[in-house]
Amino acid sequence: MENKSHLKEIVEGCLRGERRSQEALFKEFYGKMMAVCLRYISDRDTAQEVLQEGFIKVFDKLEVFDFKGSFEGWIRRIIANTAIDAIRKNKRNPFLSDQDNDFKQEVVNEMEEKEKIELTEVKAEVAMDAISKLSPAYRTVFNLYVLEDYSHKEIAEMLGINEGTSKSNLAKAKMNLQRILNEKFKHIEK
Repeated sequence: MENKSHLKEIVEGCLRGERRSQEALFKEFYGKMMAVCLRYISDRDTAQEVLQEGFIKVFDKLEVFDFKGSFEGWIRRIIANTAIDAIRKNKRNPFLSDQDNDFKQEVVNEMEEKEKIELTEVKAEVAMDAISKLSPAYRTVFNLYVLEDYSHKEIAEMLGINEGTSKSNLAKAKMNLQRILNEKFKHIEK
């Protein structure tokens, strides 16, 4: 939303309980926030449910926003936290276990030394599709570290895991992304 005064008008209308203002705010940020949900949750229906739950939280907390920071960033944080909460509810603790239990620490260290996957060269929809195929644990840590720019310490605190698990999940996510993308491009070359 380019015009800050227009945004302020809409927010003030929402605070007065005006349905048109609420609808305008929802429509304005729906696409971007749906993309945030889909980074964490691969099922579109579940992502839409999380998005709606997130917007309910946005409307409930709207009075605390002071227009000193980015409104979009503020909404994005609420939506991302709602998605993380949904993942936590669906699985007791998906961040501590996955199908790769036999993954050795040496491989993790080796992966950290290798170059990062060049996702910028891949079309955004291909990258997002590949990310959506990761397990919830890997996808969440990948999103928080790579896309949301959190440190491993912050991720560990946020998810209730240790830093080593965060680093391990990131390395595994990168390795799985590389495998997914290699398979996808192998089919394209044929």
